[in-house]
Order: sequence, then C-alpha cells, then structure tokens
Amino acid sequence: MVAELAVVTEPLPKSQVGMTIEVPAELVDATYERVLNRLASRAKIEGFRPGRAPRQLIEARIGPAALREEVVEAIVPEVLQQAMRDESIDPIDNPDVEVLELERGRPARLKATITVMPQVTLGDVSNLALPDTPAVEVTDQMLERRLDDVREPLAEVTPVEREVRTGDVAVIDVEVEADGQVVESESRKAMEAELKEGVLLPELLAALPGTFVDEQREVTVKFPDDYSEPKLAAREGTIRVTVRGIKEKVLPELNDELAKQLSGGKHETLEAYREAIRSDLEEAAKAMSRMAREQALVKALVDSSQVEVPDALVEKELATQLESMERSLGRQGMRLDRYFEYVGKTVPQWAADERPDAEARLKVDLVLDEFAKRERIEPSDEEVDRYIDEQAVKDEELSGRVPEVKKSQTARRYFESRLRRLKVLDRLAEVGGVREPAKP
Repeated sequence: MVAELAVVTEPLPKSQVGMTIEVPAELVDATYERVLNRLASRAKIEGFRPGRAPRQLIEARIGPAALREEVVEAIVPEVLQQAMRDESIDPIDNPDVEVLELERGRPARLKATITVMPQVTLGDVSNLALPDTPAVEVTDQMLERRLDDVREPLAEVTPVEREVRTGDVAVIDVEVEADGQVVESESRKAMEAELKEGVLLPELLAALPGTFVDEQREVTVKFPDDYSEPKLAAREGTIRVTVRGIKEKVLPELNDELAKQLSGGKHETLEAYREAIRSDLEEAAKAMSRMAREQALVKALVDSSQVEVPDALVEKELATQLESMERSLGRQGMRLDRYFEYVGKTVPQWAADERPDAEARLKVDLVLDEFAKRERIEPSDEEVDRYIDEQAVKDEELSGRVPEVKKSQTARRYFESRLRRLKVLDRLAEVGGVREPAKP
C-alpha cells in the first residue's frame, strides 16, 4: 500500500510521540472492497455457489459493525507502518491506536500513541563533580589475614574440652523457626561451623563464644529478601543452636619450607613469599580503587544527564527479570507462584518494589549508550575475537568452546556488549579527567 497520508506528530511525556493520521477516502473505499472480496470468497450462503453471492447479500449477512471491524483490522496496521516510515519513527513497543473516524466515501482519521527510544542529553563530561576516592592502603593486618587464609586448608583441627572461642570449629545442632513453625529445610544435626566472619551469621558469631558443650544459644535474625529458602525470605526467624562439640583450628607455622610449598616452588624464602602476597594485595587494592572511581564517574555523568525512561522499557526490564527468576527457581524445583506465596507478595507488588532499581539501571544504560554513540565507540570484529580469547584464558568452561562461541551471533553480541562497556568506561575516565586516587 502506497498512499498520500496526512500526518501530524507531537511530542508527549515519557518519550512518546502522538500521531494523527488522515487516510484518503479512496484508500478507505479500496480497503472495503478488498475486505468484501475476501469475505465473499469464503461466504457459504444457501442457494449460491462459493464466491457467487451478491455483495449486498454478503454485507447484509455480515452487518455494518462487523464489516467495519474487519476493515479496521485490515487498514490500521498498514497505515500505521507507512506513517511511521514516512515520519522516521522507530517504536519500541506496540503503538496504542484509536480510530477516530472510518466510513465509506470519507477520509479516515486515526490517532496513535507511540513509545520511542528516549532522547538523552549528556552532562558536561569534562566538568563532572567527583568525590575523592582515597586509595586502599594494604596494611600489615591485611597481609597477615591473607597469610592465614592461604594456610587455612593445611590447618590441623583437633577436639578440645573448653568453651567455644572465635576461630574454633563448633559441632552444633541447629533449629530454625519462623511464625511459630520449625523450618525443617534449614534445621541441621551435628553440623560443623567455623566461628569466622563471613561463615556464620553475625548474630551467631556474637552469641556462641563462651558456650560449653550441651549449652544452647538462641538468636533472632531478620532474613534478607533474597534468602534462598522462600519461607524465611524477608522474614524474622529464631535460630536455636546447641553446641555438641568443640574443635580447635591450628594453622601451620610460617617458614621458608611452607612458603615454598604454598607458592608452588616460585619463592624459596618466607620473606619473598610475603612480598609477593603484599604485591598481589596492592594490585587488588588498585583495581578496587579504579572500580570505585569508575562507579563515581558513571554516577556523576548519569546524575548530570537528562533522560526520561519510558514505561515500556521499564516493563520489559521487569519482565526479563521475572523470567530469569522463574528459570532460577525452576532449577531449584520451585514454581514462581509458590515462591511469591512463601514471601507473601503478589507479582504486581514485586514489580512495584523492583521498579525504581530497574529504572535506575536503564538510565545508566541509556546514558552510557549515548556516550558510546557520541564517542563512536564500537568494537570491531577483530577486537571482539581477541576479547573472547582473553576471557577464555580466565574461564575454563569457555576455553573449550571458543570456536563455537565466535560463530554464535547471540554469544558474540554478549561479548561485544561487555567489551563496548569496558571501552566506554576507559574513554569516560580519559575525557572526564579522572585523577589517580589520593594517597591516604
């Protein structure tokens, strides 16, 4: 269909475009004829061979309202597609269309509301307000903690007859209760638990030291929203722990022999090994500082930029997140509806809670994508191939699938997107004049 359409557009809030379309009367009449021909070819009317019944009889049998509905379904998609092409409008979801006027012998009028990708006005990258990001200092305490960690697998664990102390391995019976009901999936018998930060819940880590065998401690815990057991997610529960045994953990002595063993023969002396560990920690600290600077720079750019995130994009982001959650729960043998029953939420309530974070993520993506366009950052095929090779060195699973991954368009788009983001961050740091972190 090619027709002279009269189109008037107007910008609307939330990155939408209003479009009023006038369709020539001859096109309306031609569509009526086309629809009638199609209906006539299918019509089965007693006394007439298929496709031979008079038009007036077919129209009377169908009725004017039903005929008009058929014409609307035929003409609206075609007219809308042509109008959007003529006006160079690229929708990001299905337009909302209202038929204002449509009858034979007269021009038709349609009104469409179309959501498009939003316009992004970037802030002044060269003048971003950035907070100071002091460097992370590698202290002797951090070094000693790391040396303890690397000796951990070689530690000797022996039973002792005394109270529980921080660093011990306690043999415990655990009972978890929520809303007056014991949660069997979280309760354990004779479980070994090390009294160490990051291993036990902080509440238990504070309550257990000083406990003797057969003594019980009870703590109240507020479980996080994303806790793996849905019966406890976002709820308050009671944990009762009974100590059944106590084991002391003794790390092997640090010396030249152990340093050689731990380093796989790379370092002959403890002093050399300590310096190597300190150097690794300093590199990690630099990486953390660099990441903090990048995050601060991105936040400053996003805060100084202007973009109105369309509701349609937010809805798509939430739908993708919900699908991912459903797949994850499915791997654990749980249905999505049952999960929401456990956490006491409906899908709309969940979506309302997640909406601000989804909108914030989209805003970051839109701003950084606009920056990439402005700076003409687009990885070449050769750069993507090299990046996949680099990642394969670090990822054992990927290393055996490199040729397959390079041929897959979906996989290439994934790695291309990651590489583009890295290039954007590098370029942003360059043009944003990010300074090295201040010395503490």
